[in-house]
Amino acid sequence: MSASLAFVFPGQGSQSLAMLAEHGAQQPLIIDTFAEASDALGYDLWALTQQGPEEQLNQTDKTQPAILTASIALWRLWQAQGGVRPAFVAGHSLGEYSALVAAGSLDFAAAVKLVEHRGRLMQQAVPAGQGGMAAILGLDDADVLAACAEAAQDEVVSAVNFNAPGQVVIAGAAPAVARAVEACKARGAKRAMPLPVSVPSHCALMRPAAERFAEAVAAIAWQAPQIPLVQNVSAAAVADLDALKRDLLAQLYSPVRWVESMVCLADQGVTDLVECGPGKVLSGLNKRCVKGINTHNLDTPDAFAATRAALA
Repeated sequence: MSASLAFVFPGQGSQSLAMLAEHGAQQPLIIDTFAEASDALGYDLWALTQQGPEEQLNQTDKTQPAILTASIALWRLWQAQGGVRPAFVAGHSLGEYSALVAAGSLDFAAAVKLVEHRGRLMQQAVPAGQGGMAAILGLDDADVLAACAEAAQDEVVSAVNFNAPGQVVIAGAAPAVARAVEACKARGAKRAMPLPVSVPSHCALMRPAAERFAEAVAAIAWQAPQIPLVQNVSAAAVADLDALKRDLLAQLYSPVRWVESMVCLADQGVTDLVECGPGKVLSGLNKRCVKGINTHNLDTPDAFAATRAALA
């Protein structure tokens, strides 16, 4: 194990058609992991990720199992090739479930079905077109919070993802999000743009989903994580199973405190962060969260080999 290494797992938005295609062509373990997920879900997940249709892959209840499976396929490949074990894991939103599987807290097949169910409940909580999210760039957190408070007008809109300094995502009722976007521009945001998502994640509109999700979380046989996990809701390492499950439910309607989570890891002595999943969205954010941190990703065979060499 390396005390200075943490693995971080991406959330929604990291999916793309043909993700992990190069890995899949070279590594049977990747295909086997997707086959295991397909058995749990009852449809061919690898075919969906490779061939689409893209609109279907981008539906929340399909996206969540797809990203989790891709992330765990890469985690298994890392382990199979003798990659060094991290001292900590963390995951961005949905990625927290990938991190829990990697940490041995949650069975993979159970996790695949759990996040599919999570995606369905999130979609059902807010009818299509009624919710929205937007990315606010180049504005202080305090200004984003003030803009949301000003724009709410008895509707829900709040800052939900603190992704990097100067990059905050807001979510809520569509009209309130639109007002908050204008309020952020008026306060000097460099960019304030709606995101192409149908579900306003991590805001108060997701409370009904969390209430319904509690039953599914309670039905799972959880284990204490074998690798310490830094959670989104607390931005702290959580080992107590009751607290862990409580935070997982709260995560649906609470902000993702990613900047603070990365600072927490740095404070624990972490100097290298490996993004374990499709794409490299987190690698870009992490450099801005903690100055001087080394970021790596496993997205392609070349990137995987470079990370192995760097951490050997």
